[in-house]
Amino acid sequence: MDGLAGNPLVAGAVVDGFRLERELPAGAAATLWRVTHPDVDFPLVLKVPRTDGDDASVIVRFEVEQRILPKIAGPHVPRFVASGAGAPVPYLVTELVAGTSLHERFDGEPFSGEEVARLGAKIADALQDLHRQQVIHLDLKPRSVIFRKRDEVVLVDFGLASHAQLPDLIAEQFRLPLGTAAFMAPEQVLLIRTDHRSDLFSLGALLYQMIAGRPPFGSPDSADGLRRRLYYDPVLPRRLNPSCPGWLQEVILGCLEVDPASRYQDAGEVAFLLKNPTKVQITRADRKRRGRLFAALTRRLPGRHADEVALAEGARQRERVPTVLAAVDLSPDAEPLAEALRAAVRRTYEYRRAVRLACVTVRTLLKVGVVDASVDDEGRSLRFQRLAELKHWALPLGLPAERVSFHVLESDDPAAALIEYARENQVDHLVIGASGSSTLRRLLGSVSARVVTEAPCTVTVVRAHHAAVEREPAP
Repeated sequence: MDGLAGNPLVAGAVVDGFRLERELPAGAAATLWRVTHPDVDFPLVLKVPRTDGDDASVIVRFEVEQRILPKIAGPHVPRFVASGAGAPVPYLVTELVAGTSLHERFDGEPFSGEEVARLGAKIADALQDLHRQQVIHLDLKPRSVIFRKRDEVVLVDFGLASHAQLPDLIAEQFRLPLGTAAFMAPEQVLLIRTDHRSDLFSLGALLYQMIAGRPPFGSPDSADGLRRRLYYDPVLPRRLNPSCPGWLQEVILGCLEVDPASRYQDAGEVAFLLKNPTKVQITRADRKRRGRLFAALTRRLPGRHADEVALAEGARQRERVPTVLAAVDLSPDAEPLAEALRAAVRRTYEYRRAVRLACVTVRTLLKVGVVDASVDDEGRSLRFQRLAELKHWALPLGLPAERVSFHVLESDDPAAALIEYARENQVDHLVIGASGSSTLRRLLGSVSARVVTEAPCTVTVVRAHHAAVEREPAP
């Protein structure tokens, strides 16, 4: 990158050939710039994640977008142009979608039933196209729906999305629901991210707000508030807006079913019904009006959702392939171990071809009793620097994107962080380097020895120029 010393985000600077023209309004997680490139003849936007906060998910969300956007295409997603992960700033360049968001439209006149149906059908068509490409959005909200001219829908903000052919970085690294609380599906609250019908619930929540003037479950800011949608049905839309057609209420309720099996099964079906009101069979409104309390009590029976989680986990187990975790020490005095660790990893996946590699490094938060900074002296994110170094370490392995993922964990106990990651993600084989003179070892003791003792999987310990030592899985 040229012209980026010091503050990299200034008008006139050039990022890998993209010239920064002006900054655009953005959210708390990213900075957006209008950019130009001599070889591109359509409007462009450059996105750079904000790294000055404490939200570790910002890095992972950005990584997810960098992976997914190049794999999807069509009129309902922004065109991918380029991305970069290196210093001084990671970036993502896509088509700049000209239009207004659904969020902006809420500032105008109230929506009529006809307008809700018309716009909702366009959103459903966009979702259907996305699902055909094996992507689940998982963060559908008013700001992520953009209307071009003639109300053609473009979906944006893919930081929480899931692609069937790529590792799910969000699921691997976080054990709490991530998303926009007002529109999150019940199964997402339970950390299930593999069901495309989650997007249909979010679509129903959008339609509900458009016709009723508020989200179906409010905007909860606590775990207890989120879990209410597991048990309670929302107030019927027609009670809040009597002008809501009965058939439209039926479609909305069909999207907002707690159990995904009881919802409409694909976005194409929802789009068809929104375009063809006479085909809608009204069955839910009377049942939900009479049975809201009984349904809530039934859904709160002990074990109901535990059983659902167990079934979902069983499905994941049947579909999963063996996972190898490479625990990479990126400290300068660990460089001699780098090739030995790569060689051990290469042998492992050559022996078992159907395997997925998770490259993990732990950035310690404890530095001689002082909390480590999140940026260096030039304001560059240390998290992103570690991520770039981790990718550089794995580059000689030549693995395709669908077989490898990268994770920068942060902890004052590196061994515990690795052990927890291995346990939570059901790692089959963990490969770790051991250096008798590393700074990390002197400060915190032998990470590899503790991992060997406590990890719930096979562990291979690698030393530079020495044979590997392996132990069997812990009982």
